[in-house]
Amino acid sequence: MYDVWKNALAEIEQQLSPANFSTWFQDTNLISNEDGNIIIGVKNTFYVKQLRNRYLDIITTALKNNDIDVKNIEFEVQTKVKSKVRPREITKNNLTNIGNHIKSIRKSTITPPQNGLNQKYTLDNFVVGSNNNLAVAAARNIIESPGDRYNPFFLYGGPGLGKTHLVQAIGNELLRRDPSLKVFYTPISHFYSDFIDAIQNGKGKEFNRKFQKLDCLIIDDFQFIVNKEKSQEEFFNIFNDLYQLNKQIIVTSDRLPSQIKTVDERLASRLTWAGAFDLQLPKFEDKCAILRAKAELEDKEIEPEAIEYIAENVNTNIRDLEGEFNTILLMSEVRGLTPLQLIENGSVSVNRTSKLRPATPKQIVEKVAKYYNLTTKEMCGKSRVAHIKTARQVAMYILRKETPLSTNKIASEVGVKDHSTVMHGISKIEKDLKLNFILRDQIEEIKEKIYG
Repeated sequence: MYDVWKNALAEIEQQLSPANFSTWFQDTNLISNEDGNIIIGVKNTFYVKQLRNRYLDIITTALKNNDIDVKNIEFEVQTKVKSKVRPREITKNNLTNIGNHIKSIRKSTITPPQNGLNQKYTLDNFVVGSNNNLAVAAARNIIESPGDRYNPFFLYGGPGLGKTHLVQAIGNELLRRDPSLKVFYTPISHFYSDFIDAIQNGKGKEFNRKFQKLDCLIIDDFQFIVNKEKSQEEFFNIFNDLYQLNKQIIVTSDRLPSQIKTVDERLASRLTWAGAFDLQLPKFEDKCAILRAKAELEDKEIEPEAIEYIAENVNTNIRDLEGEFNTILLMSEVRGLTPLQLIENGSVSVNRTSKLRPATPKQIVEKVAKYYNLTTKEMCGKSRVAHIKTARQVAMYILRKETPLSTNKIASEVGVKDHSTVMHGISKIEKDLKLNFILRDQIEEIKEKIYG
């Protein structure tokens, strides 16, 4: 049986990323096979759910390809995690102390220094993953040579993905290396409210001169400059003056400048002179890395299985991911149980997702085809025409990300031969997304149509 399962695992490994295979299959084994009734050993009940919901088709196919008659597959938990924390009685004073501790942490991070930077944001505690590695590489280049290659540095992405953390980390690192530098961070809302105050008090020139003295200007949440024409004009002038002096300009937004209504075209064009870098939603592996780093930074104990559970079930953003992490740790302390015990006994339920409702594979294929002005028959046919091939690969990518289908099942949905074609198509889209911002926006639009 060992050889059979070893061969099956080798086949499964070819269809998954190294991280996913290591996470879900590394510690599994084939317990028994009696008349096609398969029992597979796993670490805990969470693995039972994930393997059954996400990988049952892949496991079944791999066993059949190794001459195993599969009638039914069950998963059996072989080990239990022992409690690392003794249950204890929680008094009112305990809860008060915990609450006061949380308030003290929040209070310590609210009041920033005069340069606007929060010193807790550093590159050391910013987790680099496939969702942000290009932006981080550019950030490191800026730190080594401010005002040079990536100037201006325009960073965009949805809320809670780490934009503020990364740009403030740049500012903090610049000051750490050279404390004489004049670095200033401000949300755009503070910029235009301060500008209005300056105009009303007849101090417009002083406002402008304050920015002319900077070595690095960091503007956050630029999208909120909508309909602020005078503020746009003032920022445009400040931008040009700093740029001419080779001073570093850093801007964040939740979208590209060209997608922000009422933003002056000249300003929108200048902001992306050096390109635009986006932060994407973290993948499963990235989310696990973020939570492990957070646990290490805060010196907290949390089982790998609990980290994987949170990562698997929070599909919105990093802010929500860390919020669920904090909640589970606090409940763990209050109830005297380990995080994994809380999860396994149903004391916590994490289920944050950006989807409004589930979509069927058929609906996804239809929406992708319609978006590219194709029929499903055309898109799922054998045509090698470039735009049809791209649409087909986009469908593969979205099916992989939004459904539990195996690559073999995806192949049948989009009319290709086998899982290897699907894996190639998905890999192609993932590679293109790193630099092709138009494709990134197209896929987001398709998802909106799928779930809208």
